Amino acid sequence: MPSFLNFSPPGQMKFLMRHRCQQGTANSERRSQPDFSSRRLTTRIPRNVSALFGLLPLLLLSLVILSGCSGGSKTENVRAAASPTVPVAVAPVQLEDLPIYLVGLGTVTPLNSVSLRSRVDGQLVRVDFREGQHVKKGQLLAVIDPRPFEVQLSQAQATLFRDQAQLRDAKLNYERFKGLLQDSGAVSQQQVDTQKALVDQLDGSVRNDQASIDNAKLQITYCHITSPIDGRVGLRQIDPGNMVHATDTNPLLIITQLQPITTIFTLPQDQLPSVAHRLRSGSLPVEAFSKDDRTKIAVGRLLTIDNQIDTTTGTGRLKAEFSNEDDALWPNQFVNIHLQLEVRKDSILVPAAAVQRGPQGTFVFVVKPDKTVEVRPVTIALTQGGVTAVTSGVSPNETVVTEGQDKLQAGSKIEPRMAGAPTRQPGSNSSQAAGTPSS
Repeated sequence: MPSFLNFSPPGQMKFLMRHRCQQGTANSERRSQPDFSSRRLTTRIPRNVSALFGLLPLLLLSLVILSGCSGGSKTENVRAAASPTVPVAVAPVQLEDLPIYLVGLGTVTPLNSVSLRSRVDGQLVRVDFREGQHVKKGQLLAVIDPRPFEVQLSQAQATLFRDQAQLRDAKLNYERFKGLLQDSGAVSQQQVDTQKALVDQLDGSVRNDQASIDNAKLQITYCHITSPIDGRVGLRQIDPGNMVHATDTNPLLIITQLQPITTIFTLPQDQLPSVAHRLRSGSLPVEAFSKDDRTKIAVGRLLTIDNQIDTTTGTGRLKAEFSNEDDALWPNQFVNIHLQLEVRKDSILVPAAAVQRGPQGTFVFVVKPDKTVEVRPVTIALTQGGVTAVTSGVSPNETVVTEGQDKLQAGSKIEPRMAGAPTRQPGSNSSQAAGTPSS
């Protein structure tokens, strides 16, 4: 490689020194040979030209880089000039009736719950129920050994028979004494009165014996334990063969009425006037949802409102009743109660996900026929579950964007796909933009 292509400073210095030596040799030969026809032609390279040769590779590399950058910027400009299509999810604006719900946390409470205990002392000899069985009122559930009380009954009946015989004799003597006193005066008035007192005493003994018989029969009745209500039997607390006593703390079993069943729930005190006003006009439907507020368990009606407000929480208690024919509700179960306060007819509804908020207020992206979007301000009446009721801004049968709004602006072209129907869980996470519904 020639030395003049070496663009490092030492190479340039060697090139210049070699050039000066060649120039000196040529001058000496010119002086020693005056013949102009035989002079050698030497090329003089200026100093600035040699420096230019050293920078030539750098200039070529810069041109290559600049050409590549200019080509990329042109491609980007072409891409930027073409408006991209944004894929979004859309949903139609609907005109429907919107039920208004109030949501409160409640606890399931049975109408009746009975703890059955023995009223007599004795051995449990028979159990006529299964755990979890539905029983009817008056159905036999358990038997305590009745034989001791049957013996007491026999004794009381024998005593009654004896006292009745004595009473009959005393009554006959009393009648005789009265006749003798009236006919011949063979007996005194005192004897007649004494006999009358004996009759009364024996009559009292007979009545006492009858009470003893009734008591013995009652004890035998207590030995046969029956269900006092219609309900479901819980877990058995004692097994057959054990001795039971009337003073035992633990019950033999617990029966709980499940059909119908009630729920006690709370609402803020500000909502109670509206509920009371609607309740005077007729019954209000209620719905019981699971703990996560997603699964509907039962449907019932509101019974009443408590007569006072809890000062510690500022809430009032309400009671609702459910038929609970499928045993979906259980005592002491926590549920979310949705009380339907009213139904707003012909409301303009959009999915709650379609509503956006900005410095100028709430708005939605409305899809135009040419698959572009338009920013449309809307006025929100309330949000109930997964839908929002609006009073202005959109019309029924228009289409709004529900997903992908962060990539849109006015006039953006879109590729729409129909979103799933909004899940309208009544009252679930609802926020009423217009305040509490008026009564």
